[in-house]
Amino acid sequence: MFILANFISAAAHIFDVLLNIAYWLVLIRALISWVNPDPNSPIVQFLYKTTEPILEPIRRRLPLSFRFGLDISPVIVILAVMFLKSFLIKSLFDLSMWIRFK
Repeated sequence: MFILANFISAAAHIFDVLLNIAYWLVLIRALISWVNPDPNSPIVQFLYKTTEPILEPIRRRLPLSFRFGLDISPVIVILAVMFLKSFLIKSLFDLSMWIRFK
């Protein structure tokens, strides 16, 4: 059973790293949007290409009453990432520990 526990623990680590990367990319994109960046910059293009698949579905699902000139989709993504890190990742780690010492 230790192999399954190690697999779940490794998956939790990978998900944790991916969620950290998503968090920082969305946060940096939100901060950069305040300063009117050059759209031809490779960094800005990279940020838009990597975060748009995450942000655009949330923008589509927001009701029209929440679209008041301010894009709140980065806030929703950041809160979702924080929830997933505190619930999913910790649950996977706890599950791997429970399997290991069972």
